[in-house]
Amino acid sequence: MSAQRTLLPILLLPALLGSVLAYGAENTDSKAKPKITARYSDQGTSSQTKVYRYEQPNGTTVFSDKAPANGKYEILLFDCYACNPRSKVNWRTIRLNRSYERDILLAAETYALEPALIRAVIHAESNFDPKAISRTGAVGLMQLMPGTAKDMGVRNAFLPQDNILGGSRYLSQMLERFKGNLNHALAAYNAGPTRVEEYRGIPPYPETKAYIERVNILLSRYRNLRT
Repeated sequence: MSAQRTLLPILLLPALLGSVLAYGAENTDSKAKPKITARYSDQGTSSQTKVYRYEQPNGTTVFSDKAPANGKYEILLFDCYACNPRSKVNWRTIRLNRSYERDILLAAETYALEPALIRAVIHAESNFDPKAISRTGAVGLMQLMPGTAKDMGVRNAFLPQDNILGGSRYLSQMLERFKGNLNHALAAYNAGPTRVEEYRGIPPYPETKAYIERVNILLSRYRNLRT
């Protein structure tokens, strides 16, 4: 990933929120999902946590659960966009997104994927926000954990083309691993391949089930999207 900054403090957010977090070197971790006990997946949760990102006068980037008293800031929501089972979004009518066409077509050609599938996963993962960061450190459009980003050859997961190529490569690997079963591949992308193997199918996690259902709805709609 980029040598300009690190995401390592972001990985500590659950324990450190309430204090101020700063970052500044290269990052190394993974979209291989952690073992899950209380939470269903590394991204989907039933509530959203607001995290404020802003720059200090010395140029240090800060993450905090409190907005700065003065100056500009950006609100980050640490959740997989389509994972909340209680979501009131109407996925059959939500506005579709035509962004990153060239990058998506490149990734689709490189990894033999449908462009509509890549677009549906991006929509479900980050709602097309290249700066999205989950509470566990998943980054960018396709929400790559840093180690998986590294494994997929992604140098900077905040760059749309890098992230889309890395996420598409990983999705392609999941499709191959699960013999072309799309729902199992999506479950693996969301909850981790070991979970799919342990349950011999889709894990019984409400968030993962919601994610698969919504990606399929978005996939169908993006397939029918007129250019």
